[in-house]
Amino acid sequence: MIAILVIFGYLGLIFLISRVTARRSSNEAFFRGERRSPWYMVAWGMIGASISGVTFVSVPGMVLWQDMTYMQTCLGFILGYLAVAFVLLPVYYRLNLTTIYSFLGQRLGRDAYKTGAAFFLLSKMTGAAARFYVVCLIVRQMLGVPFAPTVVAMVALIWLYTRRGGIKTLVWTDGLQTACMFGALALIIYKVMGELDLSVGEAVRAIAADSHSRMFVWDDWVSRQNCWKQFLSGVFIVIVMTGLDQDMMQKNLTCRNLRDAQKDMCSYGLAFVPANLLFLSLGILLTMLAAKQGVPLPSSGDELLPMFAATGALGQGVVVLFLLGMVAASFSSADSALTALTTSYCVDIRERPDDETLRRRVHIGMAVVFTVVILLFGMVNSTSVIDAIYVMCGYTYGPLLGLFAFALLTRKNNTQHPTPNTRLVPYIAVASPIICLMIDNATRHFLGYQFGYELLMLNGLLTFVGLWMISQKNQSISSSAS
Repeated sequence: MIAILVIFGYLGLIFLISRVTARRSSNEAFFRGERRSPWYMVAWGMIGASISGVTFVSVPGMVLWQDMTYMQTCLGFILGYLAVAFVLLPVYYRLNLTTIYSFLGQRLGRDAYKTGAAFFLLSKMTGAAARFYVVCLIVRQMLGVPFAPTVVAMVALIWLYTRRGGIKTLVWTDGLQTACMFGALALIIYKVMGELDLSVGEAVRAIAADSHSRMFVWDDWVSRQNCWKQFLSGVFIVIVMTGLDQDMMQKNLTCRNLRDAQKDMCSYGLAFVPANLLFLSLGILLTMLAAKQGVPLPSSGDELLPMFAATGALGQGVVVLFLLGMVAASFSSADSALTALTTSYCVDIRERPDDETLRRRVHIGMAVVFTVVILLFGMVNSTSVIDAIYVMCGYTYGPLLGLFAFALLTRKNNTQHPTPNTRLVPYIAVASPIICLMIDNATRHFLGYQFGYELLMLNGLLTFVGLWMISQKNQSISSSAS
């Protein structure tokens, strides 16, 4: 009952913020926040928006099988955010874009524009639904309510507070959700330290001395945890899944000017290192608590935090905090995904950015489709299927990397680097992930080499090479015709 009351109080604050920010709402406010968002609020809210409910649960458990080597990827994030701030944002602001895929249309043509938007819609809908599905399962188990009504109610709540203000509302609600998430995380860490009879200084020293505190792997080039592989992967993960993702970039494009957007990007990019360090430190503290209590560690890392926080083992207060933090993290990622999907469909697919009636209908439609996809995951009820969805989303971001890299690194109307035959662009974008999958299977079977996050770079490279090849063919045809 206390948990339910806390969640209702939290939702009440969200709806109050929504009511205040959605006054005199319009498509300009829904899509771009009227370009008046304070950069510091965008930066603070983006931290929560980038950490989903699944991340809230999964990152502490990473220490069970890869120690703290995830920090290698987080350090790469910093360089990735700098690249987005000083390479991509200037392009987006100079062209005054509503959606970032409009850039592909201006540079590579209509087919490339539609291809980029379609890949975003596919990957964002399935990926966001898979992450939200996992959170709905945990909420159902904790509150003892049926799965389908839980999904419908949670998606309906997100639709209600985003339906008018859109991105203008999310800049402020995500700030509240980030505060709730980190407040819950800090209090859970404090409670675990109390159970271990550790002060802050003693906890820091204990974490540093623990065998799971290893951060860097320099000697094993085959390992997926090799430092340089993880670092470079972190750079490209941010470039693709933030800089080339309408969901992540839409709030950044609501800042008053480019300079504010760059301050926002650099600020929350740096904040990811201490944020993830806190999550991983909590994971090590939980392994210590399990050893002290003689509790066997779970077989899956995702079960480590719920094993203590969701079962009442740390007290009912921690159950409430865990539920609040997880709901805040999941809402802040799902609400921005729903808004970005609506924006991209209206602007990129239908090309009617000023039609408010269309925007309202599409927003309802996206919420319905989002709900249906989550319920389908519930019907399948297979962890392997969800894992496959995540893998598929990783592959579908590769073509976006190749498309944007080609558009940025080659110049239009240059005889050496002409625009590709746009009719072939969709085929290149579909073929690249398939070839990438074949290479991954072959190297694993014949060479024993297992690709990690670097598959994203390979995927983008294949798309880039394919675009280059059809550009050369297009140039030859043009030269012959002249």
